[in-house]
Order: sequence, then C-alpha cells, then structure tokens
Amino acid sequence: MRPSDGAYVLFEGVVRNHHEGKAVESIFYDAYRPMAEKEIEKIVEEVRAVFMDVAITVVHRLGHLVVGDSSIAICAASPHRAEAFAACRITIDRIKETVPIWKKERCPDGEEWVGWQGKC
Repeated sequence: MRPSDGAYVLFEGVVRNHHEGKAVESIFYDAYRPMAEKEIEKIVEEVRAVFMDVAITVVHRLGHLVVGDSSIAICAASPHRAEAFAACRITIDRIKETVPIWKKERCPDGEEWVGWQGKC
C-alpha cells in the first residue's frame, strides 16, 4: 500500500464451466515455470513503462483447478482508477498472448489440450 494510491484494481480469472460450447469440469495448467515467470515479469515491466505510477502484481496458478477456482490474479495500484484499470486490462491481454502456459480441459467426454497459439 502506497500513500499515493487512490485506486486498487483486482482482476481475478476463474475456471468456468464451459469453453467454445463444450462443458468443462476442470482444467490442468502446465508451464515451464522459469520461462513463464520471466515472460510475466517482462510484461509487468512493459506495462510499468507505460503507466509509471502503477504498481502491478501477477500470480498465475498451475496444476489441477476445478470450476470456480482462481487461475490468475492481477492487482494494479495507482493514484487514479483509469490507469489501474488500463494496466490490468493490458496485463491480462498480454499474458494470454505471449506467456507459455498450457491448458488441458477435462470435459464429460474426455480431456483435451487447448492449443497454445500464444494463449493460455
């Protein structure tokens, strides 16, 4: 907590019960952790370069998660809400575009790795 902050924005991504019209029971996230963490750090630094007054923290879980579990949390703190919202939005969009985190969805009819064409 910084005395200059007037806004805290928290984005929490959770496992939902569907994806592209199919039922989802659970998800397994996997990654080569050092590479994924390095890419997340790079994204955070890029966002901080644009929004210099914004502090950002990111946590992405790996492993088996069920519907309703949190998979990612991003917190942005800023003197003003507009910058905090924008920083959160840009951060999650970039993470989904570039961080190599792989996802296997478990559905009633089996399991399937969801392609990582730059998405998690």
